[in-house]
Amino acid sequence: MLRNTPARWGALSQLLHWLIAALIAVQVALGLVGVALPLSMAKLATLARHKSLGITILALVLIRLLWRLSHPAPALPANLKPYERRLARLTHASLYGLLIALPLTGWIMSSARGFPVSWFNLFQLPNLVTRSVPLYHAMIRVHIALAVALGLILALHVAAAIKHHFVLKDDTLRRMLPGTAPARAGAPETIKE
Repeated sequence: MLRNTPARWGALSQLLHWLIAALIAVQVALGLVGVALPLSMAKLATLARHKSLGITILALVLIRLLWRLSHPAPALPANLKPYERRLARLTHASLYGLLIALPLTGWIMSSARGFPVSWFNLFQLPNLVTRSVPLYHAMIRVHIALAVALGLILALHVAAAIKHHFVLKDDTLRRMLPGTAPARAGAPETIKE
């Protein structure tokens, strides 16, 4: 089913979730390799791919956010404590915020340094700011801080999914996995948020 249901994420939400997750993994690798390389054509090509993937992730996150706003998320498991519900909401909001802020700060950083941002050499994006070396250096620090924050939030997100699956034994993880049964027998009831 394409749409979300009260008990399960729909196929489009699942596709966007796992596609974004895979692109983030590639993005981290490209960023780390690109920064480590000496100034060369290989470095410039790696960072160009990093920028293109960043723009792709930004577009996919915006699509996923619009889809989620128009198609309610499945209810949280009934066995969650109130603080766990707040933490789940905060974690998801933080993920969306960081996945929007990171590409934008990278784009601002490139614009401030006068480096073009193109999408896989198919078209060039406009500069978001005028050239400014101080802004460029500030955006490097902000971009790195946001990347670290994203890593921490993603670790929390993954740890929560593992806890739900192996400790709480509810369907929180299964309902985001393609091809799994909609509900496990004996799973806790869910309630609307």
